[in-house]
Amino acid sequence: MASLRVYIVRRILVAIPMILILLSIVFLIMRVAGDPVSAILGGHAPREQIERIKEQLGLNKPLILQFSDYLGQLLRGNLGQSLIWGQRPVIDEIWDHFPATLELSICAFIISIVIGIFTGMIAATNANKFIDHAFRLYGIITYGLFIPWIGIMLQLLFGVYLGVLPIGGRIGILMEPKNITGLYVIDSLLTFNMDSFVSAIKHLILPSVTLGVYLSGIYTRLTRTNLMEVLGKDFIKAARARGLPEKIVVYRHGLKNAFIPILTMMGLQFALLLVGAVLTEITFSWPGMGTLLFERITYRDFTTVQGIVVFFALIVVTVNLLVDIVYAYIDPRIRY
Repeated sequence: MASLRVYIVRRILVAIPMILILLSIVFLIMRVAGDPVSAILGGHAPREQIERIKEQLGLNKPLILQFSDYLGQLLRGNLGQSLIWGQRPVIDEIWDHFPATLELSICAFIISIVIGIFTGMIAATNANKFIDHAFRLYGIITYGLFIPWIGIMLQLLFGVYLGVLPIGGRIGILMEPKNITGLYVIDSLLTFNMDSFVSAIKHLILPSVTLGVYLSGIYTRLTRTNLMEVLGKDFIKAARARGLPEKIVVYRHGLKNAFIPILTMMGLQFALLLVGAVLTEITFSWPGMGTLLFERITYRDFTTVQGIVVFFALIVVTVNLLVDIVYAYIDPRIRY
């Protein structure tokens, strides 16, 4: 356990400069992108008004002082205020939209894991057969597809032609459950609102399947590769020689040992799901972080865009750190 604690401390110390580098890059990119005040007010705004707003926002200070003020605000949990929505705190905007992204990401993550691991196991246990080639082709094709195209095809099939599922939004009109967690499915269950629960599930199906199918190909290839490698090990041959049933050999011994790199990918992919659901959310008018980011880029609300990107970056670094810790706990060899 001492080695694990040392490893955790070492990973945290490595994460700190990584976060600072990310924050610096985000800060510089937003400053290089242009003058946000002039963009918002328009090209014909009086110069005095532009300078007054710049002074209020601290944009007239030298760049190094702006960056130090920016870091100081972040340490206090202050991501700034929106430039276009009545000076509303950016953190409030994020918390309003993050539950929608989290709910979509969890559902898509489960779908991608179930499909990917199942198809990967089938492919590995039927190596070089037709079904193996079919699932390998599936893994290549799904990851190469364009997310909006998948979404539009599902919308046309299930929403327009069959008319069984909604093609946009998060829940039916006036059916939002009482806000407890911000996750409509859970809140509906907690308040015993079955109508809202059914509506939330129906609205979740198409976007989560779109994102889940797109990501499942990664797990198909990864599961197949690692499981085939493990099934060729000596301890698997010894288990078969002892007469153990093939299901026990494959699922209890093989998959368990092949799961460590899959677990690492799961953690990283979940973080990327949270930050990469932009195209899916826009396609399905899903009111999450991706839609918020697209909207504020359009309006040139640079403080909100900056806050969202920083929030995403912190999620990726944090999840990456947690995955490394879990990985070290499962496999003590990587602590050294």
